[in-house]
Amino acid sequence: MPASLRIPGALAPLAAALALSCLSPDAAALSKRDQAAVDALTQRMQSGEARYQSALVKIRNADPAGRRESDAALEDMEDVIAACMKQKGCQLTTMLAGYKRLLKANADASTAAGDEEVDEGGTLDSEGLGADVPEAARAAALLSDDGQRFVKMVQYNPAVQAGIRRWLTDMRGSLIQTHENYQYMRQMMWPQFERAGLPEALLFGIMAKESNGKVHVTSRAGAAGPLQFMFATGKRFGLGDDGSGFDTRYDPRASSEAAASYLNERLGQLNNSIEMSLAAYNGGEGRALRINNASGGRNFWDESVYNQFPAETRDYVPMVIAAAWLYLHPREYGLRFPRIDAKPAPLRLSKATSIYELTICLGNGGTREGYMRALRNLNPRYQPSSYLAAGTSLNATVKMVGLYNRWCTQGKRADLAHTLVMSDASNAIVRTGPLTVLPSSDGAVDGTQPTTIAAGELAGLASPQAPAKKKPATPRDYRVQRGETLTDVAQKFQCDTKQLAKANGIKAPRYMVKPGQKLKLNGCGP
Repeated sequence: MPASLRIPGALAPLAAALALSCLSPDAAALSKRDQAAVDALTQRMQSGEARYQSALVKIRNADPAGRRESDAALEDMEDVIAACMKQKGCQLTTMLAGYKRLLKANADASTAAGDEEVDEGGTLDSEGLGADVPEAARAAALLSDDGQRFVKMVQYNPAVQAGIRRWLTDMRGSLIQTHENYQYMRQMMWPQFERAGLPEALLFGIMAKESNGKVHVTSRAGAAGPLQFMFATGKRFGLGDDGSGFDTRYDPRASSEAAASYLNERLGQLNNSIEMSLAAYNGGEGRALRINNASGGRNFWDESVYNQFPAETRDYVPMVIAAAWLYLHPREYGLRFPRIDAKPAPLRLSKATSIYELTICLGNGGTREGYMRALRNLNPRYQPSSYLAAGTSLNATVKMVGLYNRWCTQGKRADLAHTLVMSDASNAIVRTGPLTVLPSSDGAVDGTQPTTIAAGELAGLASPQAPAKKKPATPRDYRVQRGETLTDVAQKFQCDTKQLAKANGIKAPRYMVKPGQKLKLNGCGP
């Protein structure tokens, strides 16, 4: 049994109590005071068991708080057992039933940990999800592993079943990619939903459908970020330009906090309905509220409600629910989410570089696709080609830091990565003068085997009709085009990025520029 799931030795006396429980006398007639005391101990035992089960979920999800919470729950249960032995009418057999279930839970967890196909998503319990938020309490119960409404929604709803089928067939790769991306960002995003009392599976389901966990996604309609906020909606929930030119809709932590607030607001307006709240998230809150009020609060699946939403929303709701269900129950469907070593750690650059260069020198490191997406998701402020000065600290993982120190600070791979990133395709083009056909030895032009040369390059011959063209002079200034970075401009006009930044008063390390910004090209060009 893994150490993280082992019951502490301090509870060894419970085993002896279990053996002695058969000697406890039958409950006699109890006074009201004794009965109340027994009921209180029973309630404490049940509460401790629920807390322990919730902590197990966190342990499986590599949440460091899980271990502390499991120890606290077990210690409380030990106190209950001790009190029960002293309390008249308290049946140890009943109290120890919870302890037996915990032993079985640990055995099951140990078996799962040794299984090759580990349930990376784990399971979610409504306990421990901050259900003190009234609007979220029902949502937490709905998305819990044993929430019967959620079970029925999945098992008996053909639309959700179809969604599960799609995620497991032509969209399986997207679902797995979402899970991989989410593991890197989980420490940024999940706490925001947890504090708001919302289930993690709901966060995963929305992100799977919205962006596949790619932070820099922008839709044609203008929705941006991992959770796809429109500008106006994002601004209402604290997202937008932070003053440095960065749009916080692309920030995993900020967008997750905004999404949690948005969903709780919708749940409060829409009868705590997950389906209607998701419909509002996709199809617009105004539309969802009008439909809800006009129908008298009928369910999303009611024909009179369902048909008033656009086709995109009718597809969106069951697909999010299906992804959330698969996050909770991957093994039941033969779905294996790869393990990702995503323990966070800062990466301090020892020399100037870019995310492109880091991606090359870090290599795959045991991943399928390397670290470019992870680095971009963890550091959304930086474009992949942006110049990052030495001393810059990036969000990364322990694994990335180790690979960086081994491969990116010096050596052949580091040099190769730098060469590849600094290469300029335009330098492959050879510029020559006009072509001239050489005369034959008798002065006649031989049309059968012409020889071409650049004008003026053979024995002083030159073509007066076609003088060599002068290279156009580098302009004095330039307006930044949409999508261009300072590095792009520097490469276009053969400038040094640092000098170009200094000439225009642009601060390191972000070197932020905006479309239409006028730049002085001092020192650029030949």
